[in-house]
Amino acid sequence: MEYRKLGATGLKVSEISLGSWLTFGGYVGKETARQLVTKAYDSGINFFDTANVYMNGEAERVVGEALARIPRSAYVLATKVRGPMGDLPNQQGLSRKHIFEQCDASLRRLGVEYIDLYYCHYPDAETPMEETYRAMDDLVRQGKILYVGISNMSAADIERAVAVVDKLGLRPIAANQPLYNMFAPGIEPEILPLCDRHGIGQVAYSPLAQGVLAGNFKSVADVRSSNRAADGNGSEAVRSWLKEEYVHQARTLQEMAADFGLTLSQLALAWTLRHPQVSSAIVGASRPEQVEENVRASGVRLSEAQWAEFEAVLGRR
Repeated sequence: MEYRKLGATGLKVSEISLGSWLTFGGYVGKETARQLVTKAYDSGINFFDTANVYMNGEAERVVGEALARIPRSAYVLATKVRGPMGDLPNQQGLSRKHIFEQCDASLRRLGVEYIDLYYCHYPDAETPMEETYRAMDDLVRQGKILYVGISNMSAADIERAVAVVDKLGLRPIAANQPLYNMFAPGIEPEILPLCDRHGIGQVAYSPLAQGVLAGNFKSVADVRSSNRAADGNGSEAVRSWLKEEYVHQARTLQEMAADFGLTLSQLALAWTLRHPQVSSAIVGASRPEQVEENVRASGVRLSEAQWAEFEAVLGRR
């Protein structure tokens, strides 16, 4: 496993990180989750990602229990705040009230004294950014979180957030968690250079397009090979990538990857990590052998000419 700095911070995270969206607290049981976390840690992964809304808090509980055997100083833990955690008006959003209450709730569920990286999960147009980032800064001052992150924001929103943080003299934003994979390169034109200028590292989610870039599907109709595609909680997320064009491209990419001694998932992860601004790529797993395979993508480096061949398959060269 190789490690990269999280943006302009001194924090080092594994190039491959283990996530819990649509898996922990869902169709992956607690014992399997423990095995996955153990395999990840033993394979060099030190970065674990979750969110309060994943399975309404259950994913955080499972992650916390699975990490309990590992020394706290040995891993980096990220979670998020923004989404609804109840039906009442103040049980969602990025208000000071909701941020403070959910941070404490996440700490309890995770069973830890502090969160390494705390993300604003997605924007909240009803709350002033000044309120949000002052609250996040106060959590840092209290020692409840160490670094502030953002996620699912446009370039314009990121620019505004950075301006607010700079104006108020708050802790700088350390990380951005965007959707980024071979089928979804949307952060490249604006967000990557913008974040690079401001020292914000990228932690990419869905680098395997919910299994399509792992070769899990032979056709659009093939959902039997993925539990998530059949599961009520994950079917929409998986099926959004089940397009004939993507499945066809994935088959071609898989054949090309074999020429480099790589699996399709290893190729897709290496593609995501080819930019030095990407600090880590988050993978999900339901079996330990998937973790083993994905970890081998760390350190894979291809030339620009070689990447151009793959880009041509994707219709971008």
